[in-house]
Amino acid sequence: MANKLKVGIVGAHRGSSYFQPFSTIAETEVTAVCDINEGTLQNVGERFNVPQQFTDYTEMLNAVDLVVLATPENLHVPQSIEALEAGKHVISEVTAAVKLEECYDLVRAVRKSSAKYTMAENTCYSKHNVLIRNMVETGMFGDVYFGEGEYVHNVKSLHHDESGNPTWRYYWQVGINRCNYATHSLGPVLHWFSERVVSVCCLGTGVRTDPEHAMEDTVMMLCKTENGGLIKIRIDMLSNRPANSYFSLQGTKGCYESSRGLGAAPKLWLSEFGISEQWRPLSQFEDLLPERWKNPPAEAQNIGDLGEYFKVRDFVDSILNDTTPPIDVYAAMDFTVPGLVSEKSIANGGTPVEVPNFREIE
Repeated sequence: MANKLKVGIVGAHRGSSYFQPFSTIAETEVTAVCDINEGTLQNVGERFNVPQQFTDYTEMLNAVDLVVLATPENLHVPQSIEALEAGKHVISEVTAAVKLEECYDLVRAVRKSSAKYTMAENTCYSKHNVLIRNMVETGMFGDVYFGEGEYVHNVKSLHHDESGNPTWRYYWQVGINRCNYATHSLGPVLHWFSERVVSVCCLGTGVRTDPEHAMEDTVMMLCKTENGGLIKIRIDMLSNRPANSYFSLQGTKGCYESSRGLGAAPKLWLSEFGISEQWRPLSQFEDLLPERWKNPPAEAQNIGDLGEYFKVRDFVDSILNDTTPPIDVYAAMDFTVPGLVSEKSIANGGTPVEVPNFREIE
């Protein structure tokens, strides 16, 4: 295909998962990779046969149409804005921002730019979360009013590099006491609710296992939604334990609980089964997946992870068709900002804090 979208991936190591989806999609081609570590840059460039390699981000922007920002979180907003001002489309890894002030700058930059922006919240594209969302949208759960999301992942080993120096995670993931990195948990639940969070309360357990960091071991955030629903988010990146992610949903006609691990199956109950009916495995309902998941396009037949493919495919289609990306800058704010403002709540003993609506800013 002529005039393919030229893609540049920034952050060679973390961005390597994007090479397969872009190579599969007919309208795109990864033509550049950028990293400040020349060894990593060379290794990834050679591995994926990328023709152009850059250590300078601004220089790379001149050579591409679309950038993937798989860089440290504190760089996401400045790099997004620079790309948008240059007319380059942006896929930003999570979280969208690390400071509330940055969010206003990002939204205004997206509004002014001719290019498009998306935040790559991949858990919204996981198979089980997509299935539940489709069932919610067809009314099978009735009115949803309670949801949970948990991200429990001991990443203490990533807080320092091989030489013992602090990494970006040291400062931006666990260096601030708030419900950091909440988008993986909050994003899918907000998709099920189809509304935004208006206020949050946040409390923590105290610093117990790793006193080097400001973030408390487990942080719990309660989110109140526009229509009075409640969402509970737990983030723990410090406790000594195996990793686990968990979701649940409660509606007037049904409920869902994902796996807690150790062979447990995701399960749900729907009132149409009858009040005495027991849990059923979620796997029995895969025929209710969206049609494209059951019959993927030819280009995705051998890709492996359909969620990663659709995450990229949807954004490319929004560019080609000049439509709104599924996770646009406002959804990115809905997923990110509750965690940012939770810092104020946890500092004040769990006092509720309002979450600004970025659709209304000037």
